[in-house]
Amino acid sequence: MTADEQPPPTNGSPAFPHAPEPPHAPEPPNALHSEEQWLAAYDPRAYTPVAVTVDVVALTLRHGRLHVLLVERGAPPYQGHWALPGGFLRAGEESLDQAAARELAEETGLHGASETETALHRLHLEQLGTYGAPDRDPRMHVVSVAYLAFAPDLPDPQAGTDAAGAAWHPVQGLDLSARPHGHSTPAGGPVDTHGGGVDGPTGALALAFDHARILADGLDRVRAKLEYSPLATAFLPYDFTIPDLRAVYEAVWDEKLHPGNFHRKVLSVPGFVESTGTTTPRGGTRGGPRARTYHAGDARLLHPALLRPAREGDHDTGHSPDSP
Repeated sequence: MTADEQPPPTNGSPAFPHAPEPPHAPEPPNALHSEEQWLAAYDPRAYTPVAVTVDVVALTLRHGRLHVLLVERGAPPYQGHWALPGGFLRAGEESLDQAAARELAEETGLHGASETETALHRLHLEQLGTYGAPDRDPRMHVVSVAYLAFAPDLPDPQAGTDAAGAAWHPVQGLDLSARPHGHSTPAGGPVDTHGGGVDGPTGALALAFDHARILADGLDRVRAKLEYSPLATAFLPYDFTIPDLRAVYEAVWDEKLHPGNFHRKVLSVPGFVESTGTTTPRGGTRGGPRARTYHAGDARLLHPALLRPAREGDHDTGHSPDSP
């Protein structure tokens, strides 16, 4: 299910002018009325209806580039536009975290409890923020709770039942500066992306709703957290090399790092990574010794932090002993 589905019908509020005038909410309980009596008299139609959705900024690395999962909307509003995967909360049936995990599982083609559990075991999922501008959705007042998700080796996406397509798209190919105008299919829109192509649509796309802002906020969050948390290891398999870890930082920060300096800084942070005591089966593409392998340590925060070069004036280039 995606956000293409329509919000459940509601009656008796100013948002539905043809509905009867709603009754007033009951007075707060007092000594003469029990809580049960007050709740029995409570009428939610006394308030303007608001729908709740979840939207997921799902990030992964493909071919050394940072990609985000997008779906092509198959129904109005914004039919034909690309958007973050998401959908309406199943009220009374699931929590926000459960809704976000469900939407991500559906859009990444994970079917069946065992497959979903295995693939999402290494998934990092955290709440990003809440977006509730009254005009963010032309249907009604829709409040979206956005989530950040990333994991290594997420599968090729499969569009949900009410989406026209789904694809992993390079973040650099997106227009994060504006919201699309109108709710029709954009001229010159993406083609041949049905069935979950790896590279997805081409060109700078303007996302539906306020998803450009949500994605931009998500990227800011990830880029900042890479400085002071071991979040980068969530993009990698259990065993990895220092060059693998550096590739994550370079892709997310979108800038090259000094291999030797990066190698020393990583190993100087207590608990960031731990040696497996093994090496890769082969040396790098340029020959040389096999690289040592590591896995994530138990550190929750990085101290000292790994600052972006733009913040510490480190723009040198060079080579590390562990460079492939």
